[in-house]
Amino acid sequence: LIPKADRKKIHEYLFREGVLVAKKDFNLPKHQDIDTKNLFVIKACQSLTSRGFLKTQFSWQYYYYTLTVEGLDYLREWLHLPAEIVPATHVKQARSHAP
Repeated sequence: LIPKADRKKIHEYLFREGVLVAKKDFNLPKHQDIDTKNLFVIKACQSLTSRGFLKTQFSWQYYYYTLTVEGLDYLREWLHLPAEIVPATHVKQARSHAP
């Protein structure tokens, strides 16, 4: 079982960034971006993927997770966040126009 505090860190990171990368090393003591075990990160993301909240891509011994629209709604409800807050991958960037 993943401790609730660690699960919350993982969900907060996923919601803030919209994407997550994890090395396929189940014995790694700590994830490179989140202060928790790498195994917890992979298993939490595996659970979210099976429920359709994340999309998973695996390449060169790394898992690449992307938040889906359903996952965005789920995490917003799970973390009790307002609709105005969106992940970094969903923020529209202002385009500069040529003179």
